[in-house]
Amino acid sequence: MSDGTPADLFFDAAINLLRRLREEEAEAIESAGALLADTVESGGRLFAFGAGHSSLAAQDVVYRAGGLALMNLLTVPGVVGVDVTPATLGSALERVDGLASAVLDTSPLRSGDALVIISLSGRNALPVEMAQHARALGIKVIGVTSVAYAAQTTSRHSSGTFLKDHCDLVLDSKIAVGDAELTLDTIPAPFAPASTVVTTALMQAVLATTAAALADRGIEPPLLRSGNVDGGHDWNSRVMDEYGDRIFYRR
Repeated sequence: MSDGTPADLFFDAAINLLRRLREEEAEAIESAGALLADTVESGGRLFAFGAGHSSLAAQDVVYRAGGLALMNLLTVPGVVGVDVTPATLGSALERVDGLASAVLDTSPLRSGDALVIISLSGRNALPVEMAQHARALGIKVIGVTSVAYAAQTTSRHSSGTFLKDHCDLVLDSKIAVGDAELTLDTIPAPFAPASTVVTTALMQAVLATTAAALADRGIEPPLLRSGNVDGGHDWNSRVMDEYGDRIFYRR
């Protein structure tokens, strides 16, 4: 570890990753925003999925002040978050063949919708099969993943493929394999993961692009306002009423 406190070095690492995204993923972010705007304009619905800590970036764009009201969370019991006991159950479920198809076939998702699948490694059966099956159903898929894993690890899916191989569009988070930014001589393992900070920012950049794209087309983006500002609840009620058939998290 070079000079600077661990906090300084972590901030530097996160900022450098965000700069890389801004410079290297600008075109992909623009394309992802346009894809989601196309879906909204054509009457489709928006969904986001992530397993384990990848679910944090998915949850961050659902029912969020300043966010698109149409973004719904696709949930898989035992997988979204670390709220199960033991916490390792979620990791085990990610490797179960067939789970993704069962989830999609019983979900509200249909042809013409868009699904953002967030998986840091993209190597487990769940995100791979979810992307495969979603596209077979006519759903557009955006994958948010670290492409480095495909070059430095092996797939855990029988096809030998990764999430990135089954998407209409891929956003590369640039996170290094292992998701730990710092090392210290006195600590035996790398530490300080940055994937949540980076992936959450990437998702917000995409949705900001979506909102602007809709406005450019003469469509008012269905945005939510904070319930803690005057008039916020009335605003949100109007949006929910207008787009109620495409919002699933309030049912």
